[in-house]
Amino acid sequence: MSFYYEYEKLKELPLDQYFQDFTEADVKRALSKRRLDSDDLLALLSPAAENFLEEMAQRSHELTVQHFGKTIMLFNPIYIADHCVNLCTYCSFSVTNQFERKKLSMEEIEVEAKALSEKGLKHILILTGESKVHTPVAYIADAVRVLKKYFPSVAIEINPLDTDEYKQLVDAGIDGLTVYQEVYNEDMYKSIHVKGPKRDYRYRMDTPERGCEAGIRQVNIGALLGLENWRKEAYFTAMHAKYLQSKYLDAEISLSLPRMRPHIGEFQPPEIVEDRHLVQAITAFRLFLPRSGITLSTREPQELRDNLIYLGVTKMSAGASTEVGGYSQCDTGQAQFDISDERSLEEIQKMIKEKGYQPVLKDWELLV
Repeated sequence: MSFYYEYEKLKELPLDQYFQDFTEADVKRALSKRRLDSDDLLALLSPAAENFLEEMAQRSHELTVQHFGKTIMLFNPIYIADHCVNLCTYCSFSVTNQFERKKLSMEEIEVEAKALSEKGLKHILILTGESKVHTPVAYIADAVRVLKKYFPSVAIEINPLDTDEYKQLVDAGIDGLTVYQEVYNEDMYKSIHVKGPKRDYRYRMDTPERGCEAGIRQVNIGALLGLENWRKEAYFTAMHAKYLQSKYLDAEISLSLPRMRPHIGEFQPPEIVEDRHLVQAITAFRLFLPRSGITLSTREPQELRDNLIYLGVTKMSAGASTEVGGYSQCDTGQAQFDISDERSLEEIQKMIKEKGYQPVLKDWELLV
């Protein structure tokens, strides 16, 4: 079984018409329920729900505090390579973009780890470009072993792997996987992923399941908003998360809703996702999936990130760099995308405390 078969059914639904047909009465009914079904999710993502953002926010806040308390988990991405074999029209790491590529040695990774660990964070996310030639599984496993000396929780956001390859990385010490479908519209997916293994839509969609089957503790999925109609993409993302949550009971399934940010290249997003629409999507997620974590990156501006703490977000990056060697080297590489919130970890912690929440730097360690 695969979510792809569910997606094939869902994509045949007249979603545009559904969104237009929902009324304020439908939204009120969804807000009154303790458990929401897929129709309720559609109602909360519909234009009719835009008049109920305050009610959605209040309910989202209540559910988040109920399931997660007033806490915000903080983490940092760590880029160790930017080689990529894919031609993706929207990404700075795309193979056709001309810049000096970098790949850290194990010694350089250790220097980077020391510099980052001194900040106090204990959860990190390894990122690379997508190239099994330049960053094979053995390289990633070696990097994980180095990083585990400094961080109890190490997650990955790399090229999709087979189940047995994920098992190798679990054995090396990873406990988290982030993989974005980028866009659920299969036709759009093929048009923006022009060349390379990432063009295989089905293989990428099945990636979270292979990670769950390999025993990865926490799996984070999402869509890159701006590539297609945001209401549809939010709907498919939430349905994908619901599927994974129902099938893999031992895994923590979380979601992200990153929006397009400036990058190398001429590609411009066909859709502009406004702040209010991002708020609508996040609160709809929380009401539909009350136990799922919601991650917010430094792609988003400072003021918006501050306000979204109340509305369902449970995890944030802080003091992040999207460049290879960005924490320890002066001569860093090409950033994957421009960061919007450039505050330091200390500033983010201070803001979280001022809002009456607790910044959490560590909540996981595997005892052996």
